[in-house]
Amino acid sequence: MPGKGEPDRTRARLGRDHGQLTVEFTGMVPIILVTLVLLWQAVLVGYTFTLASGAADEGVRAAVAAGAWDRQSSCEAAVYERLPGAWEGPAEIRSCGTPGDDMVKVSIRLKAPVLFPGFAGIPVSVDATAGAAAEGK
Repeated sequence: MPGKGEPDRTRARLGRDHGQLTVEFTGMVPIILVTLVLLWQAVLVGYTFTLASGAADEGVRAAVAAGAWDRQSSCEAAVYERLPGAWEGPAEIRSCGTPGDDMVKVSIRLKAPVLFPGFAGIPVSVDATAGAAAEGK
């Protein structure tokens, strides 16, 4: 049976825990922020893969439709038109098909940005390749 001093001990115990939540939250804030930054960086790398693939597909469509004489310039224009401004600068078009080939192949390389587009690139490059049969005339 609780004695006369029982409520005093409960109050004393609650008083010792005062501020514990603040200390735990302060300790977890850096871990939460680092986790959010890493997740955001993973999203940017994934989005760079999506952009590279879409730009390569668009480039090969334009190159096939343009014909053998204007393949290179049409391909490059379509690739750069498809990419947002922050990804255009570090874009490297490795090939846009060669005149006379039966197969048009477009290969591009993009750099994934660090934290937000247009700031800096991480040493991770994203390669994408697309191909299509050249239309006969």
